[in-house]
Amino acid sequence: MLSPATQHILTLARQSAVLRPRDLDEHGLSRKHLVRLCQAGLLRRIGRGLYVLSQAEPTENRTLAEVAKRVPGGIVCLLSALQFHRLTTQAPYEVWLAIDRKAWRPTPTEIPVRIFRFSGDALSQGIEEHLIEGVPVRVYAPAKTVADCFKYRNKIGIDVALEALRDCWKERRATMDEFWQAAKICRVANVMRPYLESLA
Repeated sequence: MLSPATQHILTLARQSAVLRPRDLDEHGLSRKHLVRLCQAGLLRRIGRGLYVLSQAEPTENRTLAEVAKRVPGGIVCLLSALQFHRLTTQAPYEVWLAIDRKAWRPTPTEIPVRIFRFSGDALSQGIEEHLIEGVPVRVYAPAKTVADCFKYRNKIGIDVALEALRDCWKERRATMDEFWQAAKICRVANVMRPYLESLA
């Protein structure tokens, strides 16, 4: 027979998919229950301070949910955003994350994270929120992601940026206006101009 506190924790785990000890604090529940639930085989620890239901099947984007729990101010960007939107054949082993230029650098975790510092409109514009395994995850929209790839073309390669642009346009994931707006925000309008004009 499960105690009311245990049932409450399991309900929270079902709702948010990835549970943190601080999630229990908000409901006045003891963190000791997490250890007991792991010992009983009802929860599984998937990382430092991260728990999931034992029978929960992971989705392909679980690492994004885990990182979002660890770095609430982060936004999935560049190769990780391309992969999320299925606009690349690249498969980064790290989660590529944008944070504010002045934000504290996240502490290392079991999940490799590659940090990029954005500021102003380049940080705050073009963000979509997706629910992944019950966790709100912020990801840059396709057009913004493509513009970011052109901005960081020296790090990821112009071929990756061009592939993303072509796939995004072909699959109608963004309009020409959205591309131009994102290009201006990222200050790569002149770089992207010949490629955008070739699509029109």
